Amino acid sequence: MYQYYFEKLTVWQDAKDLVVMTYRVSKKFPKQEMYGLTSQLQRAAVSVSANISEGSSRSTSKDQANFSTMAYASLMEVLNLIIIALELGYISADEYLVFREQIDRVANKINALRNKQRNS
Repeated sequence: MYQYYFEKLTVWQDAKDLVVMTYRVSKKFPKQEMYGLTSQLQRAAVSVSANISEGSSRSTSKDQANFSTMAYASLMEVLNLIIIALELGYISADEYLVFREQIDRVANKINALRNKQRNS
């Protein structure tokens, strides 16, 4: 099977793993959050990997860097929502730390990718 360029990017792989982690953890959120925090968190996480994959198909480095910037912004939204989930008691401190490590990993890789794109 053919593998597209974005599928080879470790930053996309890590962002995709963040999406899976998000869906698994947010299943445990209270039902009243289904259309609130749960939905917002899931959409923000998906947006990170989606912007990385979409940006990889753009023809100019400037355009690619723009999508990396959007991916980073969505990642910061995920972090914000995870902090709120922690403070509301929807996730444990241990779950927060796992999320935080994954978010930090993705953030560093997005920044490296964006710097490469800007300098191309």
